[in-house]
Amino acid sequence: MKAPKFLIATFMLAVAAACFSGCSEQPTAPPAGQSQGDSETSSAEDNPKPSTPAPDQPLQFVQKLSQEEIEEGWIALFDNETLFGWTANSNANWAVADEAVGADEGEAGLLLTDVRFADFELALEFNASPGSNGGVFIRCVEDVPDPHNQCYEINIADGHPEGFDSGSIVFHQAGGAEFNTTNDAWHSMTIAAAGNLITVLVDGKQILEYTDESEDWLKAGKIGIQRRDGKLKYRNIRLKPLGLQPLFNRTDLAGWSEVPGSKSVIDVVEGNIHVVNGPGFLETNETYADFALQFEVRTNAPELNSGVFFRAEKGTEDAPSNGYEVQIHNGIKDGDRNQPANAGTGAIFRRVDARRVVSSDNEWSYVTLIADGPQIATWVNGYPVVNWRDERDPDPNPRKGLRLDAGHLSLQGHDPTTDMDFRDLSIQRLP
Repeated sequence: MKAPKFLIATFMLAVAAACFSGCSEQPTAPPAGQSQGDSETSSAEDNPKPSTPAPDQPLQFVQKLSQEEIEEGWIALFDNETLFGWTANSNANWAVADEAVGADEGEAGLLLTDVRFADFELALEFNASPGSNGGVFIRCVEDVPDPHNQCYEINIADGHPEGFDSGSIVFHQAGGAEFNTTNDAWHSMTIAAAGNLITVLVDGKQILEYTDESEDWLKAGKIGIQRRDGKLKYRNIRLKPLGLQPLFNRTDLAGWSEVPGSKSVIDVVEGNIHVVNGPGFLETNETYADFALQFEVRTNAPELNSGVFFRAEKGTEDAPSNGYEVQIHNGIKDGDRNQPANAGTGAIFRRVDARRVVSSDNEWSYVTLIADGPQIATWVNGYPVVNWRDERDPDPNPRKGLRLDAGHLSLQGHDPTTDMDFRDLSIQRLP
């Protein structure tokens, strides 16, 4: 990803499933729809499931992010069509209409993301009816959070009795907008959370800058949108992770090691990690448990197969890739991008298919992976394609069960036809 243009100029951070033994050495790639490199005996739980139940209508792929935003690392938290990736904590009647999500009846409550985020810039638009009350919650550590100490609530309200008008952080710092925001009109809100510093803008105007000086300030959590009273609608909900650290210096392979027995040729070409031939794996020396990972990848021929493995056991010649795998394969069936030919880029291979193939061969694709305990989510070119919870019994090998322990990241050279490039790999550990 391109280096993000931070909202806060002063912010600085002090801050897989294929195997050699299963990869048959064939001179050509497998037929479309068949993945080479996984010879485990199939069982019911190995059959990948769709990433979400099929909607009433096929996905239309409403992409609101610009190419520049995609390249900067922005992802859409709301796909403008469904509630994919969100879960309500009350019986409020959350629904999608006109590319917005809203509620006007039911219990007060939140619609929460299924994964957590740490440092980020969040941008959205809201529309509130006169006299309504809602808000945007960040770093929620509970599904029904107490705004005193289990989240930060950025309020949406006018004339709040305690002065927490729109843009204020409830129970933490007043400083709301000095203009009407509950008037059936669309308004923008931007929230930057960088360490213990939170900055809020409404309609482009900075409302407050708040530093949480407490010892137990919240470092990560889910994001929620709230309907408390009246009618609230939200749209264009997007986020850019901040504080990611580079995994690749674009000069050499420092911090990476080839797994013994690799037949791939892996080196740095024009600032990219270039992988040809296979099978083979290049893994990080460090290990990671919960994290946000962003990387760019390009397949240099049609329907090539590769992957990025994570939480993987250290690779050996006999067992080089015991980890979860983010699939890289851009093939589709019958010309329909909603039907992946081989799980689809962004899939968690053999666990859950991508609900849409967003990326294309011979073009750079921008992939985001959030690994948050058993919950795993991916975005391709900023679009959410997987939201999956691993409910299997624990096992050190993610091929066999749930693994929460830290593991290696690994880039795959799948087979003799492999011709791939990777670049701008960066990661942020989730506290």
